[in-house]
Amino acid sequence: MTSLPNWLTDNRDTASLAAMLAPASSSSLETLAAQSRALTLRRFGRTMTLYAPLYLSNHCSSGCIYCGFASDRKTPRRRLEPDEIRQELLAMKKLGITDILLLTGERTATADFDYLQRSVEIAAQEMQRVSVEAFPMSVIEYRALAESGCTAITIYQETYNYERYEALHRWGPKKDYIDRLETPTRALEGGIKTVGLGVLLGLSDPVEDALSLYRHLRHLGRTYWRAGISISFPRIRPQTGGYKPPFPVDDHTLARMIFAFRIALPDVELVLSTRESATYRDGMAGLGITRMSIESRTTVGGYHDADIHEKGQFEVEDNRSAKEFCKAMRAKNIEPVFKNWEPAYNGPADGNKANPHTEKPKPCH
Repeated sequence: MTSLPNWLTDNRDTASLAAMLAPASSSSLETLAAQSRALTLRRFGRTMTLYAPLYLSNHCSSGCIYCGFASDRKTPRRRLEPDEIRQELLAMKKLGITDILLLTGERTATADFDYLQRSVEIAAQEMQRVSVEAFPMSVIEYRALAESGCTAITIYQETYNYERYEALHRWGPKKDYIDRLETPTRALEGGIKTVGLGVLLGLSDPVEDALSLYRHLRHLGRTYWRAGISISFPRIRPQTGGYKPPFPVDDHTLARMIFAFRIALPDVELVLSTRESATYRDGMAGLGITRMSIESRTTVGGYHDADIHEKGQFEVEDNRSAKEFCKAMRAKNIEPVFKNWEPAYNGPADGNKANPHTEKPKPCH
């Protein structure tokens, strides 16, 4: 049995969240929604930050049983070359998108760190904000990504239940539970400004995973107290391979989870992707969620070639255009935000300076 870190089983700060998440909670969903809405309005205002995913490659070296990109899937494999990446970026900019998330499968010879870094450099020339959701990397590699223009990474543990994790990840580098668990720490140490955490809801007991996710965030916050942290709530969607989630999460359970995290973590960005339906996402807007994806394509090359027939990583549920989505938000008196900072404020990572997330602020004179 692998030795797990002590913080993963530390229950000192979880009692309040656990009480809100419990199926038999004394707090009604309506009460939690009202508290969550008030906190969201107070901390974030009537805004919704928007981003879109860009799949660079579907090559993968791991055998995750729940993923459409697993290495044993009979899926045509490809990666975008530099000119194709630029075509995708241009197509996305025409949709109004300036905040993107670059995605790949697990590390392969075809889509390795050098390929990812070059892709970040290209994207940073065109987009206001570039994030990455890819394979775990070293501190040195994350520092190089930050210097190339990457400001955030997303890395889901998928499930914090070690036994379930072992069974779900059949082979490949992603099978290393501890390496993945420590990835957000390495990213922040390398100068990445924001890390996105999450679990893939449906793989394990959702309350157990939610509490572990909360512990992970609190653990990071104790050291990297100036870093940005976001939390996503992805539910398993139909995908190549036909994996059926053994712990399905219904709409009410997901809503309770979102409200509970907002109440427990008033300042943390909460993210809901196009995995969810238009109706559900509209309902959650303003109640706790502050960041959403739009115009999502889960195929490699899906923006420039909108008629591509290859299967993506999973099926998207909310297929609205950016214009349709923004109209729905404004009908709720929520302003869609395509851009919320200038790239000049990103600043390069500098390995010779104190870590920007941990160095103490200088006193004012």
